[in-house]
Amino acid sequence: MRHFIITFHIPISISTPHTYISTVPFLPSRSPLSGIFSTSFTKSIKMQRGKLLLWPAPPLQWIGHTSVVTSICCSPNGYHVVTGSLDKTIRIWDVETGATVSNPLKGHTDYVHSVAYSPSGWHIISGSADRTIRIWDAETGAAVGEPLEGHIDQVSSVTYSLNGQHIISGSFDRTIRTWHAETGAAVGKPLEGHTMEVTCVAYSPDGRHIISGSVDRTIRIWDVETSAAVGKPLKGHVDIVMSVAYSPNGQHIISGSFDRTIRIWHAETGAAVGKPLGGHIDQVWSVAYSPNRRHIISGSADRTIRIWDADTGAAIGRPLEGHTWNVTAVIYSPDGQHIISGSGDCSIRIWNSRTGAAVGNHVDGHTRPVRSVAYSSDGRYIVSGSSDNTIRIWSVDTGAAVGKPLEGHTSFVRSVACSPNGRHIISGSSDRTIRIWSAESGTAVGKPLEGHTSNVESVAYSPNGQRIVSGCADGTTRIWDAETGTAIGEPLKGHTANVRAVAYSPHGWYIVSGSGDKTIRIWDAETGSAIGHPLNGHTGDVWSVSYSPDGQHIISGSGDGTIRIWDAETGTAVGRPLEGHTMAVGSVSYSPSGQHIISASEDTTIRVWDAKTGAAVGKHLKAHTNNVRSVACSPDGQHFVSGSFDTTIHVWDLSLHPPTQPSSCNPTHADFWTEPDPSGWVRDSKNGLLYWVPPDCCAGLHSPAVLTIPPTSHTRSVVLEFENFAFGTSWTQIFNSVNT
Repeated sequence: MRHFIITFHIPISISTPHTYISTVPFLPSRSPLSGIFSTSFTKSIKMQRGKLLLWPAPPLQWIGHTSVVTSICCSPNGYHVVTGSLDKTIRIWDVETGATVSNPLKGHTDYVHSVAYSPSGWHIISGSADRTIRIWDAETGAAVGEPLEGHIDQVSSVTYSLNGQHIISGSFDRTIRTWHAETGAAVGKPLEGHTMEVTCVAYSPDGRHIISGSVDRTIRIWDVETSAAVGKPLKGHVDIVMSVAYSPNGQHIISGSFDRTIRIWHAETGAAVGKPLGGHIDQVWSVAYSPNRRHIISGSADRTIRIWDADTGAAIGRPLEGHTWNVTAVIYSPDGQHIISGSGDCSIRIWNSRTGAAVGNHVDGHTRPVRSVAYSSDGRYIVSGSSDNTIRIWSVDTGAAVGKPLEGHTSFVRSVACSPNGRHIISGSSDRTIRIWSAESGTAVGKPLEGHTSNVESVAYSPNGQRIVSGCADGTTRIWDAETGTAIGEPLKGHTANVRAVAYSPHGWYIVSGSGDKTIRIWDAETGSAIGHPLNGHTGDVWSVSYSPDGQHIISGSGDGTIRIWDAETGTAVGRPLEGHTMAVGSVSYSPSGQHIISASEDTTIRVWDAKTGAAVGKHLKAHTNNVRSVACSPDGQHFVSGSFDTTIHVWDLSLHPPTQPSSCNPTHADFWTEPDPSGWVRDSKNGLLYWVPPDCCAGLHSPAVLTIPPTSHTRSVVLEFENFAFGTSWTQIFNSVNT
């Protein structure tokens, strides 16, 4: 029942009819409530595609932000967590399920550095690099009033007073400001004293004092009533002070610093208590006390969280490991049973504070951007490479993962390809290596291929599978023996910037490469010599290149937002650039028949083009919520796959038959197909409520994608059917089967 209330709290709280109209269609098919309602409500909306089998299990990582998680705060009742991010958004999460409870809170125009709940839990505040503080309704996510303006540089930290009447903010303008929480008016003059940027602020438990930390390496204590500094600055750290906190009893202050240490201070005298707490091997970003005051936690750029005895300063147990990037924020849950952490890896994690064990289940999918996708030669599997450093294999039929992730790279996997015989997979990585894997067992074959001096941006097999070609950010292209892994000949040199894309011609005689120098080059695959002059025309980096199936043409996608077609023999441009994307084109692919070109863009869309005329075929395709980085066609030409920075993979029908509204439907029925508003409501032409869509169904609503990987993704394709839908004043007819 908790899942039901959390998921559908918006329609339940707003409209009694929508307790049924907007919940029944979206219930997981194996949930007890679905079993009760499915036979009783025959005139509700039907979900043709995208229905979950079960309520999602709490994930090991909460994924949603697309950049560094900078700040975390628990609601006073412990039910929700709010997070801020460098992606400029604020998100609210349900602690039990790990699901977001609303759409992202948007309004800031720059990084969100800090977030906090009001003591009542009714409001959330956020501080941003756009120099403003915003107040939000914690229930609806709506902005409350106008932004609080006054700082002349980035707002780095915000918090509420214990009585909820005031807000304090610290800024890179070196000041701390106090604001009236209800009116948003500035209270008194700014607190001045720090000689460099203020990074963090906090209230004392009794509300009488404020503490602040700064890039000037000091902590300062301020009297709330007089706004005067109390005593001298607390000195001891030898680098930036990033985080400060009071002990629950107000007797001590802790601080975390880029000098890799945590320090404890006597709150009344300002004297250091004991020696610095040392153990982290990189910058300390965040510190917090446990509610019972017995423990201190710290998050560090060494990617770990540490627990310390607050009285002795001794480390307790082993570091908590799991994040793959800086741990930027740590807090305790109000009951002290859990630790919640945010990271530069864009995720939030929960830990058992007593055992240090991670809480939650592994998500069956990539946890960071998908950078490359490819089909196996028989079309039965999809292979993907990700910024989570792994390669995964997926079933085309079910979207389920096949085996465990392929692990071995120590940095982003930027490119993957399948051998023509289907036995092997190759991957190129930011760790400067290429790896060969057994497609059947997922194990590494031999040692990594080494020789490049920077990111390996692109890899491809020769048509006979005997050679591998790789393009690198070091500006070179290399050819390797696929069986032995040895380099063949000298690197191919000619580009003056990173080589972003490489591909073999269908007969294997040539290699084409695209570069950050805005050119395409053609090479003799046997001798490694350049053929002709570079192909010039793009005004941005060339991100992707591909040969047509007959080898007569080359296509290229560029940072200039266009696709170009070239004569492979002469190197001359064929026709005009293909225009339609509004941002960089990161990937291009021919269909096996050569009739179509598929392109993927940073503008989050995919487009299909007629290869002969260059005309767009149908409307752009949209289901992804972030940069679509890679596309590939199935060997039979019936489908194509896309991989995105939103961490998901979609499979599309190349015959392009997206769901469309019936031609016979009346104007009211046409409203069913309109996009949901920010709260999830689909409205009619008079602004009346037709139905509500859960947040995890909005992104893929009416999407023509035929499969989403993982199938439970929030961008999964959701197709609704309205044929028997009883709506408006007729809504009670959904009960007809019960009444009759």
